[in-house]
Amino acid sequence: MKGVCLTAMMLVCCSFALTDDDEFGTWPPRPYLIDSLVDDIPGILNSYHAETGRFGTEPWVCGDQNVIFPLAVAWSLEDPSNPFYHSDELLAAIAGGGEALVDAQDEAGRWRFDKKDGSYWGQIHMPWTYSRWVRAYQLVGDALPEATREKWERGLLLGFGHIHTMLETAGTHNIPTHHAMGLCIAGEVFDNEQWRDRAREFMAKVVAKQDPGGFWTEHSGPVVGYNAVYIDALGIYYHHSRDPAVLDALERSARFHASILWPDGSSVSAIDERQIYHGGVRVNDVGFTHTPVGRGFLLAQLRRYAGEERRLLGGDAAASFLTDSGEGEIVMPGDLGEDGIVMLGDGDALIRRGEPWNWALSGYAAEVSDSRWIQDRQNLIDVFHSELGMIAGGGNTKLQPYWSTFTVGDPAQLAHTPGDESPDFTPDDIDLLWTPTKASTGHEGDVTRLDLSYGDERCSVEVWPDGERVVLTYRAPAGRRIEAHLPLMMRGPALSPASGERVMLTDEPLELSPEQVGGAFTYADVTVTVQPPAGLRWPARQHNPYTRDGSSSLGAAKLVLVMPFDGTGEYTVTMEQATAEPFDGIVLEARDLPVEVAEGCYTKRLDGLGSQLLGASDVGDWITFTLPEIEPGRYELLADWVLANVYGINQVEVDGEPLGEPFDAYWSGVYSGGHVVPVGEVELGAGEHTITVRVVGRNEQATNTIISVRRWLLRPLGGR
Repeated sequence: MKGVCLTAMMLVCCSFALTDDDEFGTWPPRPYLIDSLVDDIPGILNSYHAETGRFGTEPWVCGDQNVIFPLAVAWSLEDPSNPFYHSDELLAAIAGGGEALVDAQDEAGRWRFDKKDGSYWGQIHMPWTYSRWVRAYQLVGDALPEATREKWERGLLLGFGHIHTMLETAGTHNIPTHHAMGLCIAGEVFDNEQWRDRAREFMAKVVAKQDPGGFWTEHSGPVVGYNAVYIDALGIYYHHSRDPAVLDALERSARFHASILWPDGSSVSAIDERQIYHGGVRVNDVGFTHTPVGRGFLLAQLRRYAGEERRLLGGDAAASFLTDSGEGEIVMPGDLGEDGIVMLGDGDALIRRGEPWNWALSGYAAEVSDSRWIQDRQNLIDVFHSELGMIAGGGNTKLQPYWSTFTVGDPAQLAHTPGDESPDFTPDDIDLLWTPTKASTGHEGDVTRLDLSYGDERCSVEVWPDGERVVLTYRAPAGRRIEAHLPLMMRGPALSPASGERVMLTDEPLELSPEQVGGAFTYADVTVTVQPPAGLRWPARQHNPYTRDGSSSLGAAKLVLVMPFDGTGEYTVTMEQATAEPFDGIVLEARDLPVEVAEGCYTKRLDGLGSQLLGASDVGDWITFTLPEIEPGRYELLADWVLANVYGINQVEVDGEPLGEPFDAYWSGVYSGGHVVPVGEVELGAGEHTITVRVVGRNEQATNTIISVRRWLLRPLGGR
């Protein structure tokens, strides 16, 4: 791996020009950050339990106390926009929060590593909690009551004493890196030169371990999401130590992260060895603020995040930016290089951006790790649409060969047994290869190529744009037990094969034969074409490393296009945005109609989901929509529902009379992309009309009986 090549040094394609009146034209954008901090404080205070000193909901975890840091920043920050400066209420909550941490420590200063799902992961000096606790102490320690201050000091000295000892032999991993940052601050607070020296020595090792391309690895290739831990820790460490040794590493990181962004500001996941794809824009890494390139990258990301509605940051991120941020010259991201293609290293990965299709090819190959945290380098292709978002790929997992770009052997031999907390991630008694032994990427113009070896077998994928389509050609030797897989991101609860028949995707396994697929299918807003004998498989679930038993929701599962190379050596797949036929009739937005609800319930307009919601509802409760004046006649009524695991079974009534069959709005994820279901035919005369949705039951897997309706559609029928 030779780092990021020249084209990547020109960073990510965007055009953010700075203006004098731009709120995000300089760093730090102090008014915005203060507003973000202040906005979060009331919610934090509402979560405080004075009798225990604990924050949050049951079951309590030590991380619930992390909020004492933004509270301490708000208490200490004198500004006309901050009403919490030197608030007695805040100080009391901060004091109690720290005491609760001391009460929960064991003899070595560790806490139980519990999670909100009730699982227990052992004892830990939780780094994120210790770093926030000591930073809060630095801000409010002198104002704490004497007994409280002494108690805090006992707990902090106990914990950081053990952290100091652990760092002597710790490897350069994300957790000890964060510990070193906290130890530096503790050394400053308690005037302990040994602690400061140990932190400085450890951070030098962290900098030395960084890849020239600007990332850290914990097995082979980038850890994209967890890079943030290193960047955040180094940035806060630099603010307190002014150790110049870390600045070049922070600048390299900024360049790397700018080079791997999709157009919406999210990051490429196929190259990540730790986490699956996460949408959205990440703006909470204070380490970027200490270099000109990093500040430009953050401002570009912050503009995406805030948007026209000026969406505020969380209080914790705002607090870090206000206390530990750098300032100065800004270098904004520029344009991409030749053909919109970034190459990482010497063919280690390729990222291509364009309109509307973007994709990434990962050439990182590595042996399968027996660690649950290091994911198999198996999915080597991400495909992203500028309007629709992530379409295919979306990162890596374990014990799931149907996420693999190719497999050689029988994929059924590798699977996770539900409930198994200690599976064998590296079985040596199965006849299956699901990760490549060698991989590389390259391109000629717009045609990009991924070359792969699975032992002695040679496979490849070419990807290129074709107008509004993207084309992928998979090649492998025929008759050698090889399959190609294109894992599609979860886009909804149903798909339509070429026949046009709707196929529901539920918790139950589903396989569609090549005959059933018919060479093409539409999945929500994407149409995929492929020649037979390709079939479909659902759901290819993620092995989630963050749950003890590896369980995951359907939201992380994939619909997989399976392409067996039995009698063919090549498949061509095309993807394009599906074009919805215009509705020939009346479309009524449910959230724009007058509504009444049953007693004890409430209703809410959900612009994010495009729907009107009925909450606090139970079986028998209802919501009634009053329609505008409708031309008399006979119509087909259709309902456009939002689906979720908290929704009930609903009966539609028109003018008080039931119409059609009850509809079960349960789905294990949340889907608001348009799930239109015919209700029935109805004769509408002159005058006012209403549509009522009444809760008549609950799916046994649903956790509530909420109703959420997007639209009502009326299609005129003949004979009016």
